[in-house]
Amino acid sequence: MATVTTAIKAEARDLNFFYSNGARALKGITMPLYENKITALIGPSGCGKSTFLRCFNRMHDLYPGNKYQGEIVMHPDNTNVLDSGVDPIEVRMRISMVFQKPNPFPKSIYENVAYGLRVRGENNKRIMDDKVEEALKGAALWNEVKDRLHDLAFNLSGGQQQRLCIARALATDPEIMLFDEPTSALDPIATANIEELMVELRSKLTILVVTHNMQQAARVSDYTAYMYLGELIEYDDTDKIFTNPGRKETEDYITGKFG
Repeated sequence: MATVTTAIKAEARDLNFFYSNGARALKGITMPLYENKITALIGPSGCGKSTFLRCFNRMHDLYPGNKYQGEIVMHPDNTNVLDSGVDPIEVRMRISMVFQKPNPFPKSIYENVAYGLRVRGENNKRIMDDKVEEALKGAALWNEVKDRLHDLAFNLSGGQQQRLCIARALATDPEIMLFDEPTSALDPIATANIEELMVELRSKLTILVVTHNMQQAARVSDYTAYMYLGELIEYDDTDKIFTNPGRKETEDYITGKFG
């Protein structure tokens, strides 16, 4: 296990997850997310990476019959986000998510970013304008769209749409951002822009990213977790995982002997 003095922002404790058909997708995962760091989840398809990621903001609640066991605790307030008394909408404000494919709403650029603020009941135009501008700047998109905020979001390129989704996620001032393979649908230039943006955002928040791209994990993350068949096989500093992994299974996956 990594030895660091960095504060823990959130941690999974003995986390199990069962789909509605009874299939157990996660098996007793215990893992920290360090504050203002990027943690990458790697492993072959179907090993539980996205399932684990989606537990953090309770996306699985959207489908009946799914079941969590264990805890995901946010610090410093020690909130267990999986507790039935905790409002999942509030969880998603604190822990926002960017999906694999850009998914802007069929609204203007401005209204996409303002969406979460409106959900929170914000109606003050000056506050909204400021927050929208701040979020678009945070997603490195402001200079490209400031003169067409009322254009339809679908008019943007794929890379711009993904940055718009990041701006939408940033607008509610989240503490953690989840990225589920955020560049898999993008070209190399757009991918480089998103990776650069993630590294910049790390100064403001904590990031958990699922990636199939081993080079991407090595480039952007501080910590890496290797998962296989719903289990956490190894978790450590990214440099150590990629240069001197502690488990043979991890080494086999990273060197391409497996998966």
